[in-house]
Amino acid sequence: MLDTENCEVLKITFQTPSYINMWTSTSQHTAAQSSGTLGTDASQAALSSVAPVFVVMKFEPDGNVTSFEKKKTELYQELGLQARDLRFQHLTSITARNNAIIIRMESLKAVVTPKSLLVLDFRGLGLEKWLVLELGPQLAGDGNLATYSLPFEFRALEAILQHRVNVLQMRLNEVQPQVLDCLESLVDPKLLSADRSKLHMLLLNSKSLSELETDIKVFKDSLLKILDEDELIDELCLTKWSDPQVFEESSLGIDHAEEMELLLENYFMQAEELGNKARELKDLIDDSESVIFINLDSHRNVMMRLNLQLTMGTFSLSLFGLMGVAFGMNLESSFEEDPRVFWLVTGFMFLGSGLIWRRLLSFLGRHLEPSSPPPIPPVWRKNQIGTLKATDIKPGIR
Repeated sequence: MLDTENCEVLKITFQTPSYINMWTSTSQHTAAQSSGTLGTDASQAALSSVAPVFVVMKFEPDGNVTSFEKKKTELYQELGLQARDLRFQHLTSITARNNAIIIRMESLKAVVTPKSLLVLDFRGLGLEKWLVLELGPQLAGDGNLATYSLPFEFRALEAILQHRVNVLQMRLNEVQPQVLDCLESLVDPKLLSADRSKLHMLLLNSKSLSELETDIKVFKDSLLKILDEDELIDELCLTKWSDPQVFEESSLGIDHAEEMELLLENYFMQAEELGNKARELKDLIDDSESVIFINLDSHRNVMMRLNLQLTMGTFSLSLFGLMGVAFGMNLESSFEEDPRVFWLVTGFMFLGSGLIWRRLLSFLGRHLEPSSPPPIPPVWRKNQIGTLKATDIKPGIR
């Protein structure tokens, strides 16, 4: 009986730790789940609290300028835009969205409304000087904008387009003198070899010129896309849709869509002129490369001709030098007893070598020099002169 009780006691004491371990593991698992849930909620809350922040500089028609920071969500809700509108996916674009103009010109990001101009993320891009010293006075009427009498969006758009054209013009002005200097030093016909440093500089400038030409083309395409669609031009006239009363009072018989079209065409023509200058400079580089190669080929031909002449002279001397070899074999003959034979053989060797060398030079000149052009028949010459006189343009007639 005691043994049975002892056995039961031992059984109970043996089974007790397993229940304790099970309860402990369950409690630990529950605690881990609760801590993981809390960590997930905390991380989601942290991620939801972090949002992109724009550094904004706001310009108003009266010349008031303010700078502040605002979250992206708050900004597009305030402007009545969508989140995708402020992504600025294209490097150069002008888009009208919900009574606002969204502009991207390389590093410049801006949103134009009927009452303000917002420039976003302008720090560290070299725009501070232009924003503070030029853009503010231009929008307030102190600048040389041609659209000051029109609504505010015309002034803002003209100021941004003018800045973009000035940047492209500045880049062209930096590249052009360097290219002309390199070409002037490389095209010199007196140079026997091309300076590698100048060629490297010309290659870099040519690459910069190609990038500039591409940027001008993208800028022109963005303007041409709007000019081809009358609806897009009307959408850029924000005052026409936001406040018709102000539009009627400010128009005074002026067609705002036509003014917007003239504004875009003006800067399109300026960009077209810059593109033509860049293209002419690129063609000048290509033509100069041909001249450089022709110059180098000419000097290379001169060196090859000189080398060929020296080779022919060496051949002539070696040919008649065999006589000296024959007399230098220490063979006994009656010629070595006469002192005049030495001078006779030596003179004959040099004379024969000179004659053969001269003969080879004449052969070289006959076959390598360009042939003269055929003479012009006198009858054809008279007919040609008469035709030219008959086709002369008289002054005063177009």
